[in-house]
This record gives sequence, structure tokens and C-alpha cells, in this order.
Amino acid sequence: MRTAQQLLFPDPQPLVERLGRDFFRQLPERPGVYLMRDASDVILYVGKAKNLRKRLGSYRVANPDRMARRHLRLLRAVARIDLQECADESTAVARESELLRTVRPRFNRAGTWPAPTRFFAWRCLERQLQLAVAERPDSKWRFHGPLGGFAFALRAALGRLIWLAVQPRPGFSGLPLGWFHGRRDPEIAIHCGRLIEPAAHNLDRLLSGHPAEFCDWIRTRLPADLHRFEKAAAEADLEFITDGPPLPSGESQPVESR
Repeated sequence: MRTAQQLLFPDPQPLVERLGRDFFRQLPERPGVYLMRDASDVILYVGKAKNLRKRLGSYRVANPDRMARRHLRLLRAVARIDLQECADESTAVARESELLRTVRPRFNRAGTWPAPTRFFAWRCLERQLQLAVAERPDSKWRFHGPLGGFAFALRAALGRLIWLAVQPRPGFSGLPLGWFHGRRDPEIAIHCGRLIEPAAHNLDRLLSGHPAEFCDWIRTRLPADLHRFEKAAAEADLEFITDGPPLPSGESQPVESR
């Protein structure tokens, strides 16, 4: 916290002093990545932006009460900022990810090491539908991905929804311990009984790029007197599946044997 005497003076603007006001005025209002370098031309930090002018403008003022010490140290060390404009935000995200893994700047923490490859995997075993997340599913499973960390969130949402569809009466209150909060077990199994075929068919349709069919099937299975909390939770999971991060296109398939 600054003293009363310090509050009498304006916040420092190290980047404005070093790069000039014209640098910030002339920044493009486009997606892209930016590379902050020190006086020795070493890349200190890599970031992406939907709007480069707006994002970099947030670095103009180094307010010590609002900015982490790590960021303050970064701004004091930056001597130059390079820009790489991109066609759209998704291209900027991909370019940032590539730079983080290859350069590994010391002021970046997340994304500097490649994340494990994770697949959403599933199979039917007798009357059970088994759902799993695996870095390398074996040939006994059908798989979809790679999805990264999204695979865990997808499996948790699908586990809850399919459970509710095949066990509508006990509902979420009958879920195995930890399922509602997406516990990261190696795999989960849902006893579907006579509903194993429609459950597997609609799951396959979802992963083949037809989420509306899966959502319609889930909704037709929900009882009319479903508790409003469970209905809201189910709708939130359905919205996550349809509006969340896009699933890779293509049908789920067996893993190729090696």
C-alpha cells in the first residue's frame, strides 16, 4: 500500500516513457500476439489479444496497488514489444501456444510446457456404458479427441446427463459419490439396462457432430416432475455440451493398434 505522499504523484508509466505515446496510439485494433523483449532482445513475455491496442493499452500504467509485483518487474524490464497480427482470435491463441512452448519466456507461467494428450473414451460392456479419460486408450475403447483438459469436463457432464436419462427417479441424489462435482476417477460406469442401445447410439451421434439429437434424447427421458434444481443442472450440462469448447469433427473411432 502506498503512503499519502506517494498518492500525490501520478502512477509510473515505464512503457510509455520507453516506447513513446505514439507506439500506443498506432497499435492495430486487430487480433494478434505480442512479444515483450528486454534490452538484450531476450523474449520476457508472450501474450495474445483479441484487440492488440486495447490489450497493450492496459500496460501503460504500472499501478503498484493494482498490479502484481511480478508484472511490475516485467514492465520495468521491457525495452521493446514486437507484434504479430493474426487473422482471428483462434489463430492468435494457436500462435501464442506455439511460442510459449518453443520460447518458454521466464515471465510466462501457464502453457510453457505441452499439456498431456487426453482423449474422451467410451465403450459398452454388457449393460454398462463406461466413460473414461485416457492419454492413450487401447483398442477395446472408442475414443474422441484429443481434447486436453476439456476431456474431464466433458466426461463429467456426460456422466451426469446419461445417469439422469437412465436413472430418472433417483436423479442426481442417486449419483455415486463425487460424480456431481466431476471427480477424476480413471473411468466411470453407468448401468443402463435395456437403455444401453439408445444411450450408446445418442452418445455416438453427439460425438459425430449431432449434439441436438443427444440433447433431445436426454430431455425426452427427464420426468415432468423433475426437481427444479436437477432440471437447471441438467440444462446447464446440455448448454455446456452444445455451447462450450467445440468438439473435434469426425466420428469417434477405435484407436489404431500399433
